Amino acid sequence: MKEYPKVSIITVNYNQAQVTCDFLQSLKEVTYPNYEVIVVDNASPTEDPAPIVNNYPEIIFIKSEKNLGFAGGNNLGVRKSTGEYLLFINNDTEVEPDFLEPMIEKFQEDKSIGMMSPKIRFHHTPDTIQYAGYTPMNPFTMRQHLIGFRKVDNGQFDDPGFTYSIHGAAMIVPRKVIEEVGMMTEVFFLYYEEHDWCARVKKAGYKVYYQPKSLVFHKESISTGKESPLKIYYISRNRIIYARRNSKGWILLFNLIYLTLITVPKNTLKYLLATRFDLLRSFYKAMFWNVYHYKGIHDNPAL
Repeated sequence: MKEYPKVSIITVNYNQAQVTCDFLQSLKEVTYPNYEVIVVDNASPTEDPAPIVNNYPEIIFIKSEKNLGFAGGNNLGVRKSTGEYLLFINNDTEVEPDFLEPMIEKFQEDKSIGMMSPKIRFHHTPDTIQYAGYTPMNPFTMRQHLIGFRKVDNGQFDDPGFTYSIHGAAMIVPRKVIEEVGMMTEVFFLYYEEHDWCARVKKAGYKVYYQPKSLVFHKESISTGKESPLKIYYISRNRIIYARRNSKGWILLFNLIYLTLITVPKNTLKYLLATRFDLLRSFYKAMFWNVYHYKGIHDNPAL
């Protein structure tokens, strides 16, 4: 008899009740027979999350007292979960009915895998790829690239295999791995936390896998928008935090020199020429945050 280990599907809602309901509706069609759904409302300030509970009473709903960010919100869900595998998936996604089976089957086949992401396409252009794996992180610039990004999916990225990092919009992790390495670090709040988590999982000896037999559609940037002050602040701030947590010695020194002598003048000129003084303020705020903050940078919450 085929076994279906329990999967805990965790998603975070923030002022997007209808978007979350659309996601939950897509889960209604899922063919995998053993899963629970946990929705964490991250203290939505202006939109009542009641429709989520009213329309989908079968879910486990958690109301946070304050906005804990991406990592903190998901970590609340982890503490309530009971599954052998935990799927962290954005509320602004919709899934294919059979997307869970290929990932769980691969985990059971290869115990060396510590994290996995499915193929991700853009929801608004469903034939176009967002994620088909990641290139390695440049150890000096702290940048990496999405494989297949914005390319029409003609099956050219249908080979499953090991990759450098997962995608935060949809990533699945065995509970035993989380028990070993801890949960996502909450200092990031938004952006880079999944890559930091992935780095810790790999340091523990596990591999990262891309499973194109599973498919998810992502409504990119509904909550933060493109080139918003919020996005610029957290990406800029967290890029440095990532370097501080994952680089050492002369590589870390080079990271900081690069960010100071290349990134700062480049972005300053870019935002000045675009007369985007709001983005410039956010960028400098991010830089100075790292100058004045030391405590808690290396904390990893345990399950």
